Amino acid sequence: MGFWTRILINTLLFVAIAGFFSQSGAFYVSNIWMAFAASLVLSILNALVKPILFVFSLPITILTLGLFSIVLNAVMLQLTSYFVGSDNFHFSSFGMSILVAIIVSVCNAIISSHFVSRRG
Repeated sequence: MGFWTRILINTLLFVAIAGFFSQSGAFYVSNIWMAFAASLVLSILNALVKPILFVFSLPITILTLGLFSIVLNAVMLQLTSYFVGSDNFHFSSFGMSILVAIIVSVCNAIISSHFVSRRG
């Protein structure tokens, strides 16, 4: 799946998840352009910062059989919220960012496997 396709899918996922949690205010995205900006920032952070964090957290990731990677994804989402601006894109708690990280990861895995199965 291409870079821009992944950006658009993450944008739509952010808008959909924020809409799902709109009544509780647990996850907030001000508009689709902020979701697009957050998706771009997240992809840049995943390319630059996440590999460094992954190396430092490798022992705990091995001990938890890879489940700590969910926490790393939540940290990436929190950093995204910081860089985009918490007025436009924010989580009510770290637990909510973990939940959003799980939902985004599962959706991306399903969509990626669909794209791979369609090509081959």
